[in-house]
Amino acid sequence: MSSYTLQVRWARGEEAFRDNLYSRRHHWTFDGGVEVVASSSPSVVPVPMSVAEAVDPEEAFVASLSSCHLLWFLSLAAKRKFCVDHYADTPVGTMGPNAEGRTAMLKVVLRPIVTFSGALVPTSAEYIALHHEAHALCFIANSVKTDVIVEPTLRKAEEAGSALSDGEAS
Repeated sequence: MSSYTLQVRWARGEEAFRDNLYSRRHHWTFDGGVEVVASSSPSVVPVPMSVAEAVDPEEAFVASLSSCHLLWFLSLAAKRKFCVDHYADTPVGTMGPNAEGRTAMLKVVLRPIVTFSGALVPTSAEYIALHHEAHALCFIANSVKTDVIVEPTLRKAEEAGSALSDGEAS
């Protein structure tokens, strides 16, 4: 069994607090020393009490699902001797009332676009199967009630150059 520890810190400073107009800015410090500025989402708590540039818990939730899927996908592809050159995802999480009437992350859609190179490239069926297996193995996806949907796009290496020059991040 594994355990994961981080530190979450917030301090009131000079703010009154009881008026509910305090800053939601806080810090996440991970075990490797990386510190992230976090806040409530501006769509939940308006600026200036929230910090628009900070990472909010909802974004972190969506990012953790996408990152977990990415890491499993890469591992599975490498084991099958497929060479992945590039993996990009623009996941979207949708919040709303759940069956109990509570606000919850109802759905997360992952849309990975993966570029392969080399002589051994997965067929479309193998590519989809890799994503299904990665999803089934993802610890985070296995830990939540949210529907996590994966909508992968397969791209050949020769197509990647034109897409990247059209503004896609590399």
